[in-house]
Amino acid sequence: MEKNVTIASEQKNIRIIENLIEDLCSQIEMSSEVYGKVLVAAIEAVNNAIIHGNKSNPEKKVDIRLAVNDKEMHIFVADEGEGFDYENVPDPTAPENIENIHGRGVFLMIQLSDEVHFFENGAKVELIFYI
Repeated sequence: MEKNVTIASEQKNIRIIENLIEDLCSQIEMSSEVYGKVLVAAIEAVNNAIIHGNKSNPEKKVDIRLAVNDKEMHIFVADEGEGFDYENVPDPTAPENIENIHGRGVFLMIQLSDEVHFFENGAKVELIFYI
């Protein structure tokens, strides 16, 4: 099963992704624990694409693809930005970063997903969840 959607880079469009994930997860009868992880990680990826990748420019798009098989759910999120140095993201749990309100998205995606892969210099991310 596969679902694709493209949204303009506006925060209000995150609701579209929330609904898409909710519908797909209910169709495959995913456990509430895994659903929570999928939802938070995917929203972080989309939010990062909108804010950091596309600089909240509504003329730029974010492409989201959800693919599910018997064992895994793959979520691909791609923006039109230049990417980022995903290998050197500051640790938000480090004492010097603990009060920083930004910088937790990539950390959450890695913690909640079973696998995370970055492509195109970080402008595209793949989240994998074992279901």
